[in-house]
Amino acid sequence: MNGEPPSPAQLSAIGDPFVRKLAALGRVRSYPRSTVIITEGDSSDSVFVVLSGKVKAFVSDSEGHELILDTQGPGDYVGEMALDGKPRSASVVTLESTTFSVVQREPLRDAIRKDPDFALDMISKVIERARDATDNVKNLALLDVYGRVARLLLNMAVEAGDGKLRIPEKITQQEIAERVGASRDMVSRIFRDLTIGGYISVENRIVTINKKPPAKW
Repeated sequence: MNGEPPSPAQLSAIGDPFVRKLAALGRVRSYPRSTVIITEGDSSDSVFVVLSGKVKAFVSDSEGHELILDTQGPGDYVGEMALDGKPRSASVVTLESTTFSVVQREPLRDAIRKDPDFALDMISKVIERARDATDNVKNLALLDVYGRVARLLLNMAVEAGDGKLRIPEKITQQEIAERVGASRDMVSRIFRDLTIGGYISVENRIVTINKKPPAKW
């Protein structure tokens, strides 16, 4: 594969020791915004560690409807299912110009064979993501649209300096609709009601949770 290994500065910026080790196995590649780096159904064999930028993982149907599975930024990675050599289960596209450390299957398999701690960390990460996927399926199956929107907002929010919860990244109602499997119009109505009730406020696409939304609407 073309490209240089990640620089010491790029590696030191990754907080998770396991992800840092994973990134060190790859080669640096950069892609512009809106580039599909993984296509659902393909048999590509690489793991992509995000060094800078942002991506989303999604599934889609023949009519072009999308469901966003997750978004990932610096220090995250996508494509770990490449280990089994089977077709990809989801697509991944860059949301902005993004730089990766691209790790091919064989170096990754060698690291797993040679380093038991690395192998255990890899297994732990796969289990963690399987649990997250189970939670997402449960939410889609058991919660109504309002419940899914409220749960997503709370999961994405972090504590701000003013004591409120705030989603640190800009997000559109369309993106939220794609995350919860609903129409944009439905999400817009829920946002309007939550805003009128004083539960949330939105400024420049930054959502602030002023008080915890009710469990049911």
